[in-house]
Amino acid sequence: MAVAGEERLFARRVAGVIAGLIGVIILRGGVGLDAAGQGVGVLLCLAAAASYGVAALLARRQLANSPPLATATFQLLSSSAMMIFVAGFFDRPWTLPMPGITTWFAVLGLAALSTALAYIVFFQILRRSGATKVMLVTLLIPVTAILLGYLVLGERISLREIAGALVIGSALLVIDGRVLKLFHAGQPREVV
Repeated sequence: MAVAGEERLFARRVAGVIAGLIGVIILRGGVGLDAAGQGVGVLLCLAAAASYGVAALLARRQLANSPPLATATFQLLSSSAMMIFVAGFFDRPWTLPMPGITTWFAVLGLAALSTALAYIVFFQILRRSGATKVMLVTLLIPVTAILLGYLVLGERISLREIAGALVIGSALLVIDGRVLKLFHAGQPREVV
């Protein structure tokens, strides 16, 4: 947003972003990449984060006056139409066995909650709070993945992951700035 001239760059926000990245590094377990192909995965995640930023910028510029429900609906209809051709070309679904009822319910749940509802909330927050605030959620993606691994897959959460999540949460508070304003408001002013 700062590079595009949409928002001013404040030291507090830069410090918060750096702290958030440090939190992700702590959460992930260090800066080194093992030989299991994680380097490509990390690069793809960075590319996804960059595309989120560009998407928020374009949405802020082009869709500021559009209703969130209409924007989310159009986006999902457009992407579904595109994916029909991609899936048809690569997966040839007519050659695959028919999925079971559990699969259909899982797809419907993902479509309704994780995609449709998420986009409606995304565009509503974008409209009310701006592109920078809505993009703060990207720092929560690794925390959410670890929590879902714990809740759904029964994975263990280590102290390192808890520390990383706390650093990320603190970084979000620094970027947002409201908590820091509370501290400044509670301090007595000097009388000169």
